[in-house]
Amino acid sequence: MKVVICSDAAQTRRLAAQVLAQQVQTKPDSVLGLATGRTMEAIYAQLAERAEEQSIDFSGVTTFNLDEYIGLTAQHPQSYRYYMQTHLFRLINIPEHNTHVPDGAAEDVEAEARSYESRIAQAGGIDLQLLGLGENGHIGFNEPLSALNGRTHVVTLAQATLQQNAVMFDNDMGQVPARALTMGTGTILDSREALLVVTGAAKADIVARVIEGPVSALVPGSALQFHPHCLVLLDEAAASRLTQREAIFWQMQHDPELQAFLSA
Repeated sequence: MKVVICSDAAQTRRLAAQVLAQQVQTKPDSVLGLATGRTMEAIYAQLAERAEEQSIDFSGVTTFNLDEYIGLTAQHPQSYRYYMQTHLFRLINIPEHNTHVPDGAAEDVEAEARSYESRIAQAGGIDLQLLGLGENGHIGFNEPLSALNGRTHVVTLAQATLQQNAVMFDNDMGQVPARALTMGTGTILDSREALLVVTGAAKADIVARVIEGPVSALVPGSALQFHPHCLVLLDEAAASRLTQREAIFWQMQHDPELQAFLSA
């Protein structure tokens, strides 16, 4: 795991967009794992801007989103398919048939989970997985106590997640779907590279547990400590509770890979 502490949230999002753009430029047929959430909106906006300015071609790219609410159709304004169409897919030249989001309206959601896992494997696996972090430590919708080697599956969302996401549903927790389809933590760990992006003081405590704490099913994101190629981008606020900041800054200044990345 390599950690970069950025001066502010804007730099964090700019660097995240840079990583995604470079991945596509280096490998035009990349398989990208994508995420949703407020942090990702700014990242996707910057990625689309870079794509236009630098003529980045997404026509050969395949994407797989982390998760989707069960019970919402692709046309529902709060579905993650709708989110992706709004914030990224319509802004770049990616063929719709190359974009994959779990079908939350599937008649058999267990079968959809198995099918989604198979489609990822058939695509050759995920080259780069973009991740956010929930305030309870979830990645995707892998809630606390989820199996750390789990595959794509149906999950019952934690109360904390329902409360956090209620803002998207008129602040009515009762409107938030109680279940979702999500890539498993094991599926995420299979990605060849992972990019975790976290901003804001509200997540400082959980960031410290993910990066410096023991690996535990209580904090699903801590499983990323096992990932061989995981880059973590934090703003100062999100990094404020880390005890190893001095060591992180040393690595930022002396690790050749991080130096090249930060000077690009």
